[in-house]
Amino acid sequence: MDKSVRNELNEIRGRLKDELKKSRFEHTLGVEFTSASLAMRYGADIFKARIAGLLHDCAKNVSDDKQLDLCKKYKLPISETEKKLPYLLHAKLGAYIAKKEYGIKDEDILNAIEYHTTGRINMTLLEKIVFVADYIEPSRDKAPRLDEIRVEAFQDIDNATLMIFDDTISYILSTDGVIDNTTLDAYNYLRDELEEKKKERRKSQ
Repeated sequence: MDKSVRNELNEIRGRLKDELKKSRFEHTLGVEFTSASLAMRYGADIFKARIAGLLHDCAKNVSDDKQLDLCKKYKLPISETEKKLPYLLHAKLGAYIAKKEYGIKDEDILNAIEYHTTGRINMTLLEKIVFVADYIEPSRDKAPRLDEIRVEAFQDIDNATLMIFDDTISYILSTDGVIDNTTLDAYNYLRDELEEKKKERRKSQ
C-alpha cells in the first residue's frame, strides 16, 4: 500500500476514534473491513471502499435536533420523512462533512456515504458495497436473515442489496414505522431490474 494512502486512512481513523462512541467506532472499522473485502470480491476500488466505509457514519455523533439544524444551515435538502425521522440525515450530513472537513472530493465516495442508509435508484457498485457492508459487518447480530445475506453478499451483490431492502421494509412495516420514499423507489427499481435480467437469461437459454 502506498505510504500516502496508509497515512490518510490512519489519519481518518484517528479523528473518528476521538469523535465517535466506542461501539460506533468499532462498527465503523467493521464497515471499512467489509467494504474492502467486497471491493476485492467485485473488482471495485479498494481505497475508495475503505474511505467510504470509514466515513459513512462520521455524523453519527451529532444529535437528531442538531442534524436538522445543520442540514438547514448548510442548505441540504430535507424530505418530509427526514423531518419525521431526523436520524436518517446522518448519511446526508455525513457526506457533507466528509467533503468539507475530511477533504473528500470523489463523488462516488460521497454518494456511497449519502445513500448508505436509504439506498437510491440505480446505485453504483461502490454504493451497494457500503450499503451491504453497513448491514453485514462482523459486529452486527440482530437481522433475521443475517447469515444468509452475508453469504449472498459475496455471491451476488445485487441480490444481497435487494434482500436488505426487503428485510428493512418488512421490519418497518411490522412496527408501523415510516418508510422513506427513496428506499421504496430504490427497492422497486432494483427488483424490476433483477427480474428483467432473469427474463433475459431465460430467453437466451
